[in-house]
Amino acid sequence: MVTASAQPTVRQISPKQYQQMARPPKLIDVRTGFEYKTGHAPQAVNLSLFRLSFGMIPVLRRLLLPKWFRELPKDQPVAVICLTSHRSPIAAKQLLKAGFQKVYNISGGMMEWQQKGLPTSK
Repeated sequence: MVTASAQPTVRQISPKQYQQMARPPKLIDVRTGFEYKTGHAPQAVNLSLFRLSFGMIPVLRRLLLPKWFRELPKDQPVAVICLTSHRSPIAAKQLLKAGFQKVYNISGGMMEWQQKGLPTSK
């Protein structure tokens, strides 16, 4: 008997849930570089949705995606965040398509992050 294996899906978590994780996933802020510099989660690294999306095209991969991302193991959990949780779901789906197994979307984005009084860096 053949059973279908479950396809990975994007898991929705709140900023507070992310902060409370014992081993939080690598956090990727998919806002523009300018937005990122106005304030971001302390542990977040910036990779804009534009660069992430177009970087999935093989001929553009090396040009648009930073080395840290290209070398990221596909089994490493990752989380994405944007300003209001409109861009991050798109990025999360791109990461699933790229083969990442555990992908989280921070619901509410940085707006909710800041409303909850969670720390930010500039």
